[in-house]
Amino acid sequence: NDFILVEATALKGSAAALARRLSDRRRGMGADGLLIVDKKKRAFRYLNADGSETFCGNGARCAAVWLSRQRRFVGSEISFHGAAGELKARILGPGRAAVIMPEPRLIRGTFALTAARRRWRLQLWNSGVPHAVVPVKNLASAPVLEAGRALRRHRVFGKAGANVDFIAKRGKAVALRTYERGVEAETFACGTGAVAAALAAETLRWGSLPMAVYPSSGQPLKVYRRSGHLWLEGPARIVFKGEINP
Repeated sequence: NDFILVEATALKGSAAALARRLSDRRRGMGADGLLIVDKKKRAFRYLNADGSETFCGNGARCAAVWLSRQRRFVGSEISFHGAAGELKARILGPGRAAVIMPEPRLIRGTFALTAARRRWRLQLWNSGVPHAVVPVKNLASAPVLEAGRALRRHRVFGKAGANVDFIAKRGKAVALRTYERGVEAETFACGTGAVAAALAAETLRWGSLPMAVYPSSGQPLKVYRRSGHLWLEGPARIVFKGEINP
């Protein structure tokens, strides 16, 4: 994913409006969403490109890395607060972090839906946010935009809808393409989607945790259990710094 991170002290006015303005890839900076981080309170908020506020696994890792740089927590654990409550992250280096994820729940086992003129078999998970996980044989040719858009708003998922993850077996790992609600497009990665994909792959007997998940970016995320918690691990780096005009 790509996120814009701003400090909470700099926020003036509506966070939702700022997320929409800055995330616009034609008239703003361009991003999947906006991270608002309060380093004094060690807390963060995440808003999608459309201004909707939600939990974000990869956003949580990025917030943790940024917080660690402000207070030099590299090599240690850091506690902070997000939409899913109190979170813990392990800073594994200047550009890598793992975060404890909300305990995922299988909302509905394998069932079938019709969307985009096809019948799909899928599972519904909640890994902090809802994810419809769709196994496919050929991930490269999966109609992620068309089918993802149709499934994301399917009446079965209610008014809020769901993210849609298309997954395929990749050796002992799983490959993933995600259509994200709130962004309303395919994104290069999704942390909560990676967790849902790994757990769905387990139920399909493709493998077991720890499991590598390869999103569209090609940069693998790792899902594993440690000390009774489910962790999401992967890279996080600052691409650029700048100033935003009001």
